[in-house]
Amino acid sequence: MADYNQILDAGDVDSGIINTVIEIPKWSTLKIEWNRKLAIFELDRVEPSIFAKPVNYGFIPQTLDDDGDELDTLVLTNDPIPTGVYLKARVIAVLRFEDDGETDDKIICVPEDDRNTDNAITSIDDLHQQWRKKIEHHFNHYKDLKKPGTTIVKSWGDAEEAKKIIKECQTRWSEQ
Repeated sequence: MADYNQILDAGDVDSGIINTVIEIPKWSTLKIEWNRKLAIFELDRVEPSIFAKPVNYGFIPQTLDDDGDELDTLVLTNDPIPTGVYLKARVIAVLRFEDDGETDDKIICVPEDDRNTDNAITSIDDLHQQWRKKIEHHFNHYKDLKKPGTTIVKSWGDAEEAKKIIKECQTRWSEQ
């Protein structure tokens, strides 16, 4: 397996097209994480089935969020994307999120070439309110059986705010 942080960078952040690698496929209960030190995916834990991920969950190479991990992505597709798949994605928003008191933002994106939607999703405004409510509910409650009240959705931001966060995480990566 390749070390994604060695062969990929964050992409063309200014244009809003980033590189992302999938850790957890949509609907999975397996909490799979990229282990940067070993350059492998590892199973961290198995979540209760009621907390399956409602979207594909990944990371942006060569970024570092406040929590010490690469910056997370939530990739919107109808189908699950398998662990380890790399794709170019269009940044549409950011979910400002806190986990155990640490900033753990999620960059919301769609595949750069999404013929299923005819590339119709280009901003947070293209997502219906019910989708946002489901995502907020998931992230506010997915630890409730083990550590209730430790996750908080703070707010939503647009693509420009998301790009600013990505750049901050790129800087943090380069300074490590």
